[in-house]
Amino acid sequence: MLVPNHLQQQFEVSRPDEVWVTDITQIRTYEGWLYVAVVVDLYSRAVVGWSMQANMRTEVVLDAMLMAKWRRQPQKRVMIHSDQGSQFGSDEFSRWCKENQLITSMSRRGNCYDNAVAESFFSNLKKEKIKNRIYNTREEAKSDVFEYIEMFYNRKRRHGYLNQMSPMAFEALNTGSS
Repeated sequence: MLVPNHLQQQFEVSRPDEVWVTDITQIRTYEGWLYVAVVVDLYSRAVVGWSMQANMRTEVVLDAMLMAKWRRQPQKRVMIHSDQGSQFGSDEFSRWCKENQLITSMSRRGNCYDNAVAESFFSNLKKEKIKNRIYNTREEAKSDVFEYIEMFYNRKRRHGYLNQMSPMAFEALNTGSS
């Protein structure tokens, strides 16, 4: 199934829950890989959904999407942009998005710039927290990733794009939410 690139590298949006981007990365542990899926709101760069599993089946992505939908409760249709990974091209993902009124958009094949915001989040996670570390267990890695997303990235990490504010501070200032 061919999904158009509706986003077209337009990474600036005017309101929360207009466009979300999603992707998966892997983190090394001595137990094997830990796969991390995130959903990032383009408005504030906040990670609004995430999931971590020992496999990279479609469920890891759907769990992150479910968290985003549950947390944000969008009132309008949201565009969800991804790369062309098999999870995002699956019938299960497509069906879930359709059932939840999400507009799907996909990067062009082999073009990482089309999903640069999600790629940038993972780059920051790996540079700022993981630093080429191999975790002893998946649970240890999960704990570190959770702490990075929920305690640091969303609440404290300053972004040049957000006038040196954290994603949560930016949303609070610009939408009146806390």
